[in-house]
Amino acid sequence: MRLVALEEHYALPSFVSRIDRDAIVRRGFPPPEAPSARPEIDARLADFGEGRLKSMDEAGISLQVLAPSGPGADLLPPAEGPSFARDVNDALAARIAERPSRYAGFAHLPMTAPEAAADELERCVKKLGFHGCMVNGTTDGKFLDDPSFEPILARAEALDTPIYIHPGIPPESVRDAYYGGLPGPFPTIFARAGYGWHAEVAIHVMRLVLSGALDRHPRLQIIIGHQGEGLPAMLDRFEESFGGSVPKFLRRGPVETILEQVHVTTSGFYNLSSFLMLTQTFGVDRIMFSVDYPFSSNAEARKFLDKLPVSPADLLKIAHGNADRLLKLRPDA
Repeated sequence: MRLVALEEHYALPSFVSRIDRDAIVRRGFPPPEAPSARPEIDARLADFGEGRLKSMDEAGISLQVLAPSGPGADLLPPAEGPSFARDVNDALAARIAERPSRYAGFAHLPMTAPEAAADELERCVKKLGFHGCMVNGTTDGKFLDDPSFEPILARAEALDTPIYIHPGIPPESVRDAYYGGLPGPFPTIFARAGYGWHAEVAIHVMRLVLSGALDRHPRLQIIIGHQGEGLPAMLDRFEESFGGSVPKFLRRGPVETILEQVHVTTSGFYNLSSFLMLTQTFGVDRIMFSVDYPFSSNAEARKFLDKLPVSPADLLKIAHGNADRLLKLRPDA
């Protein structure tokens, strides 16, 4: 069975050295000189060779769609971000060219320079053969509904290519107000994988809906991970809370918009009850397998896929069919 994973990460350590140390620390990343708290993961992030491929093969994963792990171009000023993003994307394209049947790419964008980011997305799609872009959380505290990012939304829609909204480290003020003041490592865990990442992506999607950004770009498709970042459990509540105000401000209700323009991957979440809720709300045609490698295990993700209570036809959609269609992947490549 062909198996496509599309929230899969890599790192180019030499590129990170081009980013100002203080900018990295302000964003919430550890200082570059600090000893790594996760050396094994760091090694896997930087590996495009036998180690990554062996892990894919053992889990039966045919293709990884790759995007860089932070820090990235969104930490650079507008004058510096575009060249950084271009170099990152060219480096990924070179690695994909070595193994085109195993790797594909999402564009890395210079989010602090939105016009340049839109141009870089187009270059990556048309010249490098990438299949969309991945945006990591907010940029300078702004979500994608901010008017400054309109060029990116418009270009992605025009190119008929999706935007994957991936969690990012919350801004410092949010970290302090919502997640600070707890003992030990809890503030960091709580702000990130423990809850904050998922809540922020859900807020990101809802802001795109409520601002009218998705109404303005009805053909734009958004991808989110982690079995929907909590959105499936909230859809009825959204409809109840916002429904009465919709005719005055929006063309569609929030749930209708989400179900027409948002797709969900299973990355990193291997809970069957959450999956059943996801199928009942979003439907199988909008669900795609993913791992979140190397932060999650290829083997565990495959075990979860193999036990899903779906028909053989629906399993093929989740495994590769939906991703092939949305990302315009070539199964025979």
